[in-house]
Amino acid sequence: MDRAVAPVVSTILLVAIAVILAATISVFVFDFGEEVEETAPVVGQSSGEFSAQSGNDGRIVTISHVAGDDIPVSEMEVAVAATCSGRTQRGRLVNLPLESNKIEQSNINGTDIFDNRYDTGYSWDLGALKSESFTAGEKIEFRIPDGECGLTRGDTVTVRVIHVPTNAVVIEQELTAR
Repeated sequence: MDRAVAPVVSTILLVAIAVILAATISVFVFDFGEEVEETAPVVGQSSGEFSAQSGNDGRIVTISHVAGDDIPVSEMEVAVAATCSGRTQRGRLVNLPLESNKIEQSNINGTDIFDNRYDTGYSWDLGALKSESFTAGEKIEFRIPDGECGLTRGDTVTVRVIHVPTNAVVIEQELTAR
C-alpha cells in the first residue's frame, strides 16, 4: 500500500508545477504584470473667454483653471481648432513652459495661428504658459491675430489642454467670437 501513494503524489506535484509554469508564462505573454498607468490630473472646473482686443486686430483667448488638480506645464500641450473665414485651422502649443515672454516657432506644432509678438502695445498675458504649474486660480492666454486667422462674430475656437503623459484632455472649452 505504501508504494501506491508515491505515484499519486508525484502526479499531483507534476500537475501543480505545470499550472504554476503556465501562469508565469501567461503573465509575460499577456502583460498582466504591467504597472498601473499614470492617471491624468482632474480639473473640476474651467472657464474660457474669447474677446476682441480693443484698438488691435485679432482676438484674445483666455482659459482659466477654476478648480481641480495642478497640471505641470511641462506635461501639457494646448490644442486649438479655430474656424477662420469658414475653414478650420489647427495649431498646438508644445514644448512648454515658454522660455521667453513670447510664443516661439519651436512652441508651435501644426498651423501657426498664434501671435508671436510681445510688445508693450499689446495687452495679453501668457499666464501659466510661462510657469511650472497650471493651478486653480491661474489662466493661460494667447492671441489669434486677423492676419493668421480672420475671425468674425460667431466664429468658434475650441481649446483643449492635454496632459501629454496620459494623452487625456483635462480642459476643453468651445468659445464663440462676440
